[in-house]
Amino acid sequence: MKDFQSKTALITGAASGLGLEFAKLGARMGMHLLLVDINEHALKAANDELESIVQASSLGGSSNHFVVDVSDPVAMAVLSQQIVAEHSTPNLIMNNAGIVGGGLIWEHTAQDWERVLKVNVWGVINGVTLFTPLMLAAAERDPKWRGHIVNTASMAGLLTPPNMGIYNVSKHAVVALTETLYQDLRLVSSQVGASVLCPYFVPTAINQSFEDSKDTSTRSQIISKQMLDKAVGSGKVSAQDVAKRVFEAVAANQFYIFSHPQALGNVQKRMQSILDNTQPPDPFALRPEIGEDLRNALKN
Repeated sequence: MKDFQSKTALITGAASGLGLEFAKLGARMGMHLLLVDINEHALKAANDELESIVQASSLGGSSNHFVVDVSDPVAMAVLSQQIVAEHSTPNLIMNNAGIVGGGLIWEHTAQDWERVLKVNVWGVINGVTLFTPLMLAAAERDPKWRGHIVNTASMAGLLTPPNMGIYNVSKHAVVALTETLYQDLRLVSSQVGASVLCPYFVPTAINQSFEDSKDTSTRSQIISKQMLDKAVGSGKVSAQDVAKRVFEAVAANQFYIFSHPQALGNVQKRMQSILDNTQPPDPFALRPEIGEDLRNALKN
């Protein structure tokens, strides 16, 4: 996809954070936006903001919003049918909705696992299985039609930071799903592409999705939340920067998208340990004081 004007984009998790920044940039380029989020109040506010951007632009475009739980396959199927009936097939699908969770991996309850995996994994599965066939059908009807799917994973989908296991598992699944989607698409079409976004710590509201009632949370979960708050809050790369990189990557048909390419050294160390059949590398090798602080906090 080289040209975004007048194209249609469906964005999940669009009420805040990266999803909202994707939508803002799309609005400035004259796209027709289909915003999806479970938070009705925030989504309405986001849509109002985007309509103002569209009206101020001379490139056309539009913004519509849909309150949907992306983890619910029935609700997502209804959404796909509504979009087919009322809008054009999305050229750009951004499966971006996500939540976070942390703590020692054996301390998560079944409800913890279900909550995170339903949104982070099943939300992407639903977006892919429902909208990819629509995109392929549009491509078959028109040889000039182009589409692209961007799934938001995380650097946690390429690494295994401790005390974040439930989140790591969900994001590794998204990376594997998207790599397979890319390979499968290559078998059947050259008109629909795929990318996986692996952001590091970017100042967004994702840490607010961390459930940590002090009455029910374990010590490790509370510590994980505190560390995440600090890391996200101190992020130097903005959500706007990431949105720009994503659209540039889609235009270039680039598969892996990183907010912090400098973090790939840690990925290289992990891959090398696999090739050498050695123990997983120390995640705190460059910042041993952080590892020591975490150990002490968990012990005390």
